[in-house]
Amino acid sequence: MSDMRFGAFLAPHHPIRENPTLQLQNDLKFVSHLDELGYDEFWCGEHHSTGWEIIASPELFLAAAAERTQRIKLGTGVISLPYHHPFMVAQRLVQLDHQSRGRLIFGSGPGALPSDAHTLGLDPMLLRDRQDEAMGIIRKLLNGEDRFSYESDWFKLRDAKLHLRPLQRDMEFAVASMVSPSGMTLAGKHQAGVLSIGAMVPAGMRSLPTQWSFAEESAKEHGNTVERKNWRIVMNWHIAETREDAREQAKEGLFKHNNEYSVAALNPDEGITYKTPDDAVDAVAFSEGSTAVIGTPDDLVAKIKEMISITGGFGCVIGFVHDWANRENTLKSWDLVARYVVPEINGLIDDYRDSYQFVTTNRETWTRAREAVMNKINSNNRSAEIMETQGYEGEKSKP
Repeated sequence: MSDMRFGAFLAPHHPIRENPTLQLQNDLKFVSHLDELGYDEFWCGEHHSTGWEIIASPELFLAAAAERTQRIKLGTGVISLPYHHPFMVAQRLVQLDHQSRGRLIFGSGPGALPSDAHTLGLDPMLLRDRQDEAMGIIRKLLNGEDRFSYESDWFKLRDAKLHLRPLQRDMEFAVASMVSPSGMTLAGKHQAGVLSIGAMVPAGMRSLPTQWSFAEESAKEHGNTVERKNWRIVMNWHIAETREDAREQAKEGLFKHNNEYSVAALNPDEGITYKTPDDAVDAVAFSEGSTAVIGTPDDLVAKIKEMISITGGFGCVIGFVHDWANRENTLKSWDLVARYVVPEINGLIDDYRDSYQFVTTNRETWTRAREAVMNKINSNNRSAEIMETQGYEGEKSKP
């Protein structure tokens, strides 16, 4: 039996047409729904431009989610560390960990959107080094070490020490990873988990077989260890009872998401603009090297097993939350994954199948038990007479 965890990553990516107030409320309802379905983790990110990603503070959103959920882990996916003073990030993490009763995972990144860095006047060449620097400072603060001072070219600390530590004794750190080895290297250095977002694009898929080795090499270099159970692979899917239904439900939203956001907003120079919704579905889900699953629970099971084989093993499947389908069908997709994919991957119904097979292939055992019952009935004259009057003469004749 496997112990694969399942979760969701809400960037969020919402098309520019719906009331943002209602979007946020719907997103909070979605987290609650995942909690009820038994999902293990929920992640949301930080973005400040493009109009599609409206959560500016994952801590604020997760604080509200914590009040609406009971058991699901809540991850910052991610806090863009170069945008914040590390001491203030540590303070917010501590508060959120207490408010969520120890369910927080601290995920960080350098900042995904060039437009965000531009607005803040930050040089993109500095962002990854600043994330690295900030992670070390935050770890030191959360560990409750003695007061210390620190001076950087972008922040200062004087006699720093948190006056409240997290509820968790050892809060998990995680970093986002795309295609380059930098995220994995950082994970090894800081003994952190990984959120592999690059698995949703062809280049990221191609890099997966070698990605974990960078984390292991970095961990060894810094005297740390990393565990595959803390490696999360982010995947795109929309699931329905049939492939035809999944395709019909998802194609218009996927077409819009790809052309208007993934290409026009993020990657106009290299992205592929599709001419029709069917072209988009064919390329994303039904071509060689496709990165998404638009189909049935069995299709997703097969894809996850393929990903396990490609990577050599990981600990958590994270579904990317999108608006390809309408709300009703989106919720149903996540419901189908919880009902059919999770138990299949984790072997939860293997013993059911074994029991069924044993019963259906050992008929002689159950025939003998039936004969024993009839023998007792026939040995009693009154019972035999009753059975005869009710048309059970054939049964009566049996020994």
